[in-house]
Amino acid sequence: MTRKKITFLIADIIAFIVLVALDQFTKFLAVANLKDKASFPIIRNVLELQYLENKGAAFGMLQNQKAFFILIAILILIIIVYVLALVPDDMKYNALHILLVMIGSGACGNMVDRFRTNYVVDFIYFKLINFPIFNVADIYVTVSTFILLFLFLFYYKENDFAFLSFKQQKKFREFK
Repeated sequence: MTRKKITFLIADIIAFIVLVALDQFTKFLAVANLKDKASFPIIRNVLELQYLENKGAAFGMLQNQKAFFILIAILILIIIVYVLALVPDDMKYNALHILLVMIGSGACGNMVDRFRTNYVVDFIYFKLINFPIFNVADIYVTVSTFILLFLFLFYYKENDFAFLSFKQQKKFREFK
């Protein structure tokens, strides 16, 4: 492993910790300031802070499936760690590092809630469009996944992910 690769992975770990901490801090503030209180308007009739304990997934689906959600989060984290370990230390993949760390941070942030309290704290509500209440971890996952999809479709080429091929890894090990 090159020094540059190690630097990338250390930066990924630090960013991961900071993003999870930021998510948990915002949820702490939501519990401390919004629980059992009326919603707090940020932009009248558009955006408000409103406390919600979500025992399901997005849009309240799959209520009370804690074990399932934790298992999915762990699988996502394993896949992300695996991919980050294999990503070449080329600038072309900087965005991939950032986006995967953000997705992993979001998955971990909500997983921490499920472990601690059996529900996820949601508190951001777009009242204008009656969008389901969400949190910072959800923003990490949603925005990063959308950008990642865009990059897969318009920026990266199929051969840019040859490093993920088991055949490529076998050839690499044989070459060493």
